[in-house]
Amino acid sequence: MSESKIPVGISACLLGQEVRYNGGHKRSLFCIRDLAPYFEFKPYCPEVAIGMGIPRPTIRLQGDFDQPQVVGSDDQTLNVTEPMREYSAKTAPEMTAYSGFIFMKNSPSCGLYSTKVYTDKGYVHQQGKRAGIFAEAVVAANPNLPVEEEGRLNDPVLRESFIARVFVYHEIKTQAQTGKTPGKLVALHSRLKYFSMAYSQTLYKKLGQLVATAGNGDIEALWDEYVTELMQGTRKAPNHRGHSNVLYHLLGYVNDEVTGSLRQELVEAIEEYRNHQVPLAVPMKLIGHYLEHYASDYIKQQFYLRPYPKELGLRNAL
Repeated sequence: MSESKIPVGISACLLGQEVRYNGGHKRSLFCIRDLAPYFEFKPYCPEVAIGMGIPRPTIRLQGDFDQPQVVGSDDQTLNVTEPMREYSAKTAPEMTAYSGFIFMKNSPSCGLYSTKVYTDKGYVHQQGKRAGIFAEAVVAANPNLPVEEEGRLNDPVLRESFIARVFVYHEIKTQAQTGKTPGKLVALHSRLKYFSMAYSQTLYKKLGQLVATAGNGDIEALWDEYVTELMQGTRKAPNHRGHSNVLYHLLGYVNDEVTGSLRQELVEAIEEYRNHQVPLAVPMKLIGHYLEHYASDYIKQQFYLRPYPKELGLRNAL
């Protein structure tokens, strides 16, 4: 894998590989055009990996909702439950090398939230939808790994949060490769202060409390606890209120330099964003200008200000 790109797992069909049951694909333009310059994708197709071939009979999850069988949609004598589970259990630990995973929606192997389960009588299970067998195993083995379903990436809020989390997780993993130290954890948290605050004040305070104990006890355990709290606490995307709260905090760092009508312009931009009248990029552009000129290095190095390459333009749609 290229050292300049972030390693991310992905369902192979999303890269345009013709691995679906009918020999087709589900090529994702967003993944191939927008993310590929920054992500080094590693493709997976569990059905092909267990030898089902292309083309192949369609399969579905059936039976018990929590422990479904993987059987043929039309011919239920076809049962690939054991090979699918064995492959998933064997492969899931590989994801420790990655900083994210993008799954294919609705798939009995790769669906993350959208896979249907059928009763033995052929009806859709009333308990709703769940993860496919492979996706379930990946999440279970890598609970901190940022994961998302391709269909949900059409939602600007979910898309922006997922990609920001991938970049954060990759940075944390990169820092850990050269050793986990109290000083490194403190520095990391300093950069992530406003990123975590956007998601939750509770999360921000919890992380601060953990970092305050750095230097006391087992740094390996503390580092891992910090990462778990951060990644679990950012699973739900931040809302307008969370972002607005951070913007007002950032505004406080240029109180002395930006006054009068200039300050009023910034406040109005934040309020317009909070009221869903303009995208987040508008107040971020304004406040970023003043932070660049007047704020301290502590603020300028905040991950929140530049969580990913600006070319992605993700905040233009928030």
